[in-house]
Amino acid sequence: MDIDTVGGEDGPYLDTDLLQLPEVSPYVLKSSPQLAENLFSQWLALPDTCRVVKSLIDDGKAGKPINLFGISGTANAGGGNSLPSMFPAGSGPPLSPRSSSSSPRMSKQKTSPSSLRSPLKLIREPVQEVIPQFYFQNGRPPADELKEQCLSRINQIFSNHPNGLQIDEFRPVAKGLCKLPSFLSSALFRKIDLEKVTRDAFIKYWVDGNMLAMDVATCIFNILKQPENKYLTQADFRPALRELLATHSGLEFLQNTPEFQERYAQTVIYRIFYYINRSGNGRLTLRELKRSNLVAAMQHADEEDDINKVIRYFSYEHFYVIYCKFWELDTDHDFLIDKENLIRYGNHSLTYRIVDRIFSQVPRKFTSCIEGKMGYEDFVYFMLSEEDKLAEPSLEYWFRCIDLDGNGVLTPNELQFFYEEQLHRMECMAQEPVLFEDILCQIVDMIAPKREAFITLRDLKASKLSGNVFNILFNLNKFMAFESRDPFLIRQEREDPTLTDWDRFAHREYIRLSMEEDVENVSNGSADVWDETLEAPF
Repeated sequence: MDIDTVGGEDGPYLDTDLLQLPEVSPYVLKSSPQLAENLFSQWLALPDTCRVVKSLIDDGKAGKPINLFGISGTANAGGGNSLPSMFPAGSGPPLSPRSSSSSPRMSKQKTSPSSLRSPLKLIREPVQEVIPQFYFQNGRPPADELKEQCLSRINQIFSNHPNGLQIDEFRPVAKGLCKLPSFLSSALFRKIDLEKVTRDAFIKYWVDGNMLAMDVATCIFNILKQPENKYLTQADFRPALRELLATHSGLEFLQNTPEFQERYAQTVIYRIFYYINRSGNGRLTLRELKRSNLVAAMQHADEEDDINKVIRYFSYEHFYVIYCKFWELDTDHDFLIDKENLIRYGNHSLTYRIVDRIFSQVPRKFTSCIEGKMGYEDFVYFMLSEEDKLAEPSLEYWFRCIDLDGNGVLTPNELQFFYEEQLHRMECMAQEPVLFEDILCQIVDMIAPKREAFITLRDLKASKLSGNVFNILFNLNKFMAFESRDPFLIRQEREDPTLTDWDRFAHREYIRLSMEEDVENVSNGSADVWDETLEAPF
């Protein structure tokens, strides 16, 4: 038989599964390869088989499509549609169906040139998995439905203002459409345009700029910050505070006292950075903003008519207490405080040693830039730390004061250094002194440090009694109050656990200061007595 052979370097290959004989089981064919070879040779020697194989090879070389079971022309002169068989017609069993993935033929076929590829081989192209985009430089774009709803509302708003909106007309857009506190409307307006905001300009900034898909904190961050920065500074908050003072009903009484408006805005900003800017570098990041409660406080201030109910950052009563305390200590009213001024704080409750550490600027560098003088911002940080020693910024502030060698741990020697002055003051006041050995045991019991040899900042943050440790070391009045355990204060704390030590102190102190103001007004013969809710500083 004169035919071209097709095969690899190992010669022609025979798949015995293709020979299904009713008289011979597949197991016999597999166990006796020689029998299968003999049967294949007999089949291949048939004249019809030679013609079919020759025709298939010629078609493959010519690039024609090969139809194994539907060959026409001279290759199948008898007009049949099947390969010639060595079995009588109708006596051969049908081929069993095989899965293309599990057929042994697929694993045994040899690789051949593309022009001579076997028609029995199923070629499966690799499927490329499409990974959807998961990173967007400007944030994930909004859903089409949300975008359409926003555009529809924009069209409604600007339909009556074809020439654009003025700054005083823009507040409903900031609050109603953008879901921002209304006192950010001026900052948003100036981000878009300085004179007039048109429909196209607003769409370009809010919709095309992907602000629509951002959360409120990110929107506020992008609106307030400078374009070249990736953080917020204190100056970035001033436009928002100015608008709050100009529009909030609870701050209308300050309209005629611009100097106190400025002090109020400064105090609010100092409080924001005290609690949120944990690195203390004056650069408030988006991460710090999102982890804080500032956005919730801004929304609360926008909805609440009584600004004193917004105890986080914006309360006027809290500002009043801070400013009055500073004014009392600043006897020459140069807006600076020295050591002798600060030692009078809290009815001389602090020790000289802790005041020296504060003025050495170990816990925090002063912003006054005047040697030996503390400015108003420095005093705000000090007072918040002194009156709420459970807050994390306060714990860090006082920890740095007590850590004399700056090695990150408080040793018994460092604790004893500060307690010695407390012990001396108790003796001078005819109080029963408490020896340091007993105090040290009490401190260890309250803090329960991992290692009794020293106390770390982490140990202090893990304890709810850390504030008392600092009072024991350098605040005699609070130390004695802690020892007496005033049941009224304990009951007050249990009634409203959401209030902080600062909240309770500011409330008590505001009542005291307002009563003193009332008495002073009456003693001066004034018939008008200030109402508590409308109290001005001076």
